[in-house]
Amino acid sequence: MAGYVCTIAGGKGGVGKTTTAVNIGVGLQEMGHDVVVVDADLGMANLGAMLDIEHDGSLHEILAGEAAVSEALTDGPGGVTVIPGEQRLEAFADADPAKLRKVIKTLRNAYDAVLIDTGAGLSHDVAVPLGLADGIVLVTTPDDVAVGDTVKTAELADRIDGTVLGTIINRVTARTDVEAIEQRFTAPLLAVVPDDKQATAAEPLLLEAPDSNAADAFRRVADTMEPLFFDEQADVNDVDVVVQESWFVDESDTEPEDGEDETDEEEDSGGVFGLFS
Repeated sequence: MAGYVCTIAGGKGGVGKTTTAVNIGVGLQEMGHDVVVVDADLGMANLGAMLDIEHDGSLHEILAGEAAVSEALTDGPGGVTVIPGEQRLEAFADADPAKLRKVIKTLRNAYDAVLIDTGAGLSHDVAVPLGLADGIVLVTTPDDVAVGDTVKTAELADRIDGTVLGTIINRVTARTDVEAIEQRFTAPLLAVVPDDKQATAAEPLLLEAPDSNAADAFRRVADTMEPLFFDEQADVNDVDVVVQESWFVDESDTEPEDGEDETDEEEDSGGVFGLFS
């Protein structure tokens, strides 16, 4: 049986696409699935640097016809396999995104799950991974620009007949209007991941900060993804949103977010998703 291909996408850079891909990958690997994470952000590849791993080959070399897929397979943390990219401008110029289809086909036949980390924007480089995926997970932060750009990514996915499983909102606090963000997407809300200042900067959080709230959230996301990836009868509309009240009671959430009026927010806030009052 061929593996499941999931593209992690979002319209804006810095929203946590790579973090999401890596931690879901480690979570699935912990469950016994063979997982490979591919850095398909051809313009701003950062997976290798984020994980602080050395590698001989890269996706850019594969797409330039200079290396085979097997030469770029790199051992990553927690047992996951990684295909990193390169940050050199010359490597970006030589890489042909059209060849990604063959790369993913090869990986699909060798791994249980293939997670594709994508770049930002609405370029051809982003459209190709969207079209190759069995399912697409959108990632955004509560920032209005990030949400708007991710909505555009969802619209692009729809135009190329991509299947959007749902949205993950990163860096959520108790004052985030999650319900308003959810209503801007047609696909379900999969999870909210807390803005966890106790989590270390090192990745993956599941290994480097396993007791953090953010790690707890990503582990639960992996639990949610498992049946969607491997059970043909699973329906994304039947899964519960990953969210825990305990993630949002830290005293750091008592401060208003940038640009908010503290008095008004105290009057209006009903808690995350309107569930915790």
